[in-house]
Amino acid sequence: MQPGEAPAVLGRRPAAGAPGLRTLAVAGMAHALHDGYTDTIYVLLPLWQVEFGLGYGRLALMRGLYAGAMACLQVPAGRLATLLGGRMVLAAGTALAALGYALAGGSAGVIGLSFALLLAGAGGSVQHPIAAGAVSRAYGSAARGPLGIYNFSGDLGKAAVPAAISLVLVSSSWRHALWGLSLLGLAVATVVLAAMPAMAPEPAIEAPRPGGAEGRARGSGFGLLLTIGMLDTSARMGLLTFLPFLLRDKGASVATIGLGLGLVFLGGAAGKAACGWLGARLGLLRTVLVTEGGTAALILLVLALPLVPVLVVLPLLGTMLNGTSSVLYGTVPELRTSGSTERSFALFYTGVIGAGAVAPIAFGVLGDASGPAWATVATAATALATVPLAFALASARSAPGHPFPWGGGGGKGRA
Repeated sequence: MQPGEAPAVLGRRPAAGAPGLRTLAVAGMAHALHDGYTDTIYVLLPLWQVEFGLGYGRLALMRGLYAGAMACLQVPAGRLATLLGGRMVLAAGTALAALGYALAGGSAGVIGLSFALLLAGAGGSVQHPIAAGAVSRAYGSAARGPLGIYNFSGDLGKAAVPAAISLVLVSSSWRHALWGLSLLGLAVATVVLAAMPAMAPEPAIEAPRPGGAEGRARGSGFGLLLTIGMLDTSARMGLLTFLPFLLRDKGASVATIGLGLGLVFLGGAAGKAACGWLGARLGLLRTVLVTEGGTAALILLVLALPLVPVLVVLPLLGTMLNGTSSVLYGTVPELRTSGSTERSFALFYTGVIGAGAVAPIAFGVLGDASGPAWATVATAATALATVPLAFALASARSAPGHPFPWGGGGGKGRA
């Protein structure tokens, strides 16, 4: 395979007509719901702190139960999809996540709430590997753009669902809000089962020779890509854990906290689109330098500013906070060496979601020990830790024998 040549799985002709569009639409709907489910927890953390008397570490652990279950079951969910079919497993997982939220709304204490979040996270584990794999299979060599739309839909869910919940909380309890979310999840599960096309079969790719230059390049590239993704997710999830409390300490009400999170997530949706475009022109390295450096600077700015200027800054922070992931996710199919596309996505999402589950707990313990401000500073430092790894990945992809050029579609070999 020559440098710059895509493997067989990326060389397929894109799906034409309604099936590909329907796959993208249903996958995007599922992504919006599941990401909305995940990030609604941030709106509820201050309420749970008051009702159950929890510290920052315990609150982070509560969220970590959801994210940990979602991370640990990514690979099993992909394997289950090969046995039962992706459509069936995606619908069942969505229904299970909805059931978890229904149980959370009826929980009487911390133990019941913890179990419900664990169940909801288990249901959420199916979405990323199956839906992303379905879009990748449906569009083949043209999948980078549709995968960007798929990722963008998740950010729309992150923006819309927590904002809607914050408005509901003005006149209703968080329990009633979760029951409403559960009904929405059951409706989406029904749509998945009824409308999602059957997944196209996965064509085999030629596996690199063991110990060959191409195999080593892809293996090291995937490892570096995964590590960058884990650090990026750790910084993002750590900040989002503390942001509601930072806003509250600046005088924000529950509705204003929901608005602030909505602004971050709207900025994140814009960041997915903008940084996907940026990555195609500047390459992954320069995109990481811009987004992660901007993230660190804006986190420190949020700490220093009063409430109203912070609300103005939050959309830009969201843009930087989510921008890196838009180019990371689109690179996963390029670095697939063997096995299914779903497995490659499952491995990647296992790492990044697992980091998102563990990192807030560590930041929460730090917050209990030194205060939320210093813990938030630590999230900025974590974002900056991706920069040397991005240089290492640039060097690995520039090495002789690497199967892909470094840079975007318009800049072959660009660092």
